[in-house]
Amino acid sequence: MAAHPPPRPYRRPRGDEMLLQTTARSVLAPLVRLLFRAEVRGGENIPRQGPVILAVNHLSVLDSFVVPLVAPRPVAFLAKAEYFRQPGVKGWLLRTVLTAVDAVPVPRGGHRAAQAALDAALGVLAAGQAFGIHPEGSRSRDGRLYRGRTGVAWLALASGAPVVPVAVGGTDRIQPVGARLPRPGRLTVHFGTPLRFTPPPTGAAGGRARRAATDEIMAAIRELSGQQPAEEYNSLSTPG
Repeated sequence: MAAHPPPRPYRRPRGDEMLLQTTARSVLAPLVRLLFRAEVRGGENIPRQGPVILAVNHLSVLDSFVVPLVAPRPVAFLAKAEYFRQPGVKGWLLRTVLTAVDAVPVPRGGHRAAQAALDAALGVLAAGQAFGIHPEGSRSRDGRLYRGRTGVAWLALASGAPVVPVAVGGTDRIQPVGARLPRPGRLTVHFGTPLRFTPPPTGAAGGRARRAATDEIMAAIRELSGQQPAEEYNSLSTPG
């Protein structure tokens, strides 16, 4: 397997950002559990220290906010860089929420942007942090679990971090695609047993190893979520 480039350095939150994150988790986490009658299972499966990847199914824009709030440790997800540059009060509020959940800004679009996103994620893991990723790449409009893209396996093999499969349910009814605000509803988050993957020997087919690892991860998510599998990649839903 080819040597991986050094990861992009992860900028740890400043003191004021740490305070914001701690305050947000202490306020928003109980609120999410109360308002949406959240059922959270398997939190003990997440290592409390060291790098870990949370591979999450993707039904709603809420998924990337809910998981960090109910997980037993902070979890960084990627967010479009333009979200951090929105003007006005709405932009300030969005930046505040993204900072509170330790979102990592990355550019979107094209192969270079995709590699930049993986490099940023690798930096989070190299710093010993938890990183969340949606292997489907975009939200499912029909509720099926789509074929996983191999970036999640690339990260696992490059970092050596365990992968915790995560199944989120109910967020597609609470905030479906196109809805501006969440609706009343009930959500579930189930953290599964960690998976570990060994890099293939030098010269072996790295692409085949990534595909096999990704398929194993998606099978674990499907077992937790009970979703109907889709054999194809998700090209129906909007990015996010």
